[in-house]
Amino acid sequence: MTWFQQWVDGLRGLVGLEPQLFNLLLILLAGILAHLLLGALTRRLHRVARSSEAKWDDVIITAAETPLRLGLWVCVAYAVLAVYPLTDGVQSVLRRFADTGLIFLLAWFGQRLIAGIEEHLLCSTRGETTSDDKATIRATCKLARITLWIVAGLMVLQSLGVSIHGLLAFGGIGGIAVGFAAKDLLANFFGGVSIYLDRPFTVGDWIRSPDKEIEGTVESIGWRLTRIRTFDQRPLYVPNAVFSQISLENPSRMFNRRIYETIGLRYEDADKIAAIVEAVRAMLQQHPEIDHDRTLIVNFVSFGASSLNFFVYTFTRTTVWVEYHQIKENILLQILRIIHEHGADVAFPTQTIKLDPPPEALA
Repeated sequence: MTWFQQWVDGLRGLVGLEPQLFNLLLILLAGILAHLLLGALTRRLHRVARSSEAKWDDVIITAAETPLRLGLWVCVAYAVLAVYPLTDGVQSVLRRFADTGLIFLLAWFGQRLIAGIEEHLLCSTRGETTSDDKATIRATCKLARITLWIVAGLMVLQSLGVSIHGLLAFGGIGGIAVGFAAKDLLANFFGGVSIYLDRPFTVGDWIRSPDKEIEGTVESIGWRLTRIRTFDQRPLYVPNAVFSQISLENPSRMFNRRIYETIGLRYEDADKIAAIVEAVRAMLQQHPEIDHDRTLIVNFVSFGASSLNFFVYTFTRTTVWVEYHQIKENILLQILRIIHEHGADVAFPTQTIKLDPPPEALA
């Protein structure tokens, strides 16, 4: 008999309680003391984590704090069951409930940890995060939660005495039937997964499809469908499987916007067109809103039916739709001013009728 057992027996004799009742009270007292010590320890760890440069330790401590305290009392329940005799049936049921409680606490810790990681990765203090990265982070965390609770559910069934081998075998056979019955649903699900992985667009992007009448701003990407807000403010719900079958443009990811205009001058201004083209080219080369690293072309291009045509081909720095049109308006007005400064004008459709003189006029 160890000194601890001797001390416990002496203390039990001093208070005059039954051995089982005394052991029960001793276990409860030890659980309370452990609970208080655990609280002091977690507060200390929080202070240390806040003073460190790394932030992941604080995420882990915050996620584990409450489940760890509840897990402590589950361990106390195990100890109580070990010292307090019950019938075999009741003892077995209570142990299964304790096992289930531990599984749920572990799953809850995983849930809190995933939520903490997601919050930390999306926190503004980490710097600017692109919309693509945000969508990937949210999708990965959502998949992790689904996987976590599926595994936890199977473990709970196993702890309750349900054989999961038959369930998994049934799932393999039934999965074929479910796959045929819910092929559209599965197609949309995997379409959503491909959107998250390939990232052809994300929330906030302006997208359009040349194959379908789909154009607008992406508001949300779900597992079954994507909600798009059209430019007339109507919501458009598109199944995710559609995006694997169509071509898609994402103007939000343009580097520049193009200005491509053909301008016609009158034929009577043929002697001025070279100077006008040169002046327009010089104006664009000095314009602060034009991207000079991109192609810039201003050339006389064709003899039209009623005009001498030159074209302007250049790119703006901005991709914002409203700003682009303001810049384009400014450039077109400057081109018109250059044409007028050279004493020329823009042509409009005209026809010239040539009449042969009558025969008597030739006599």
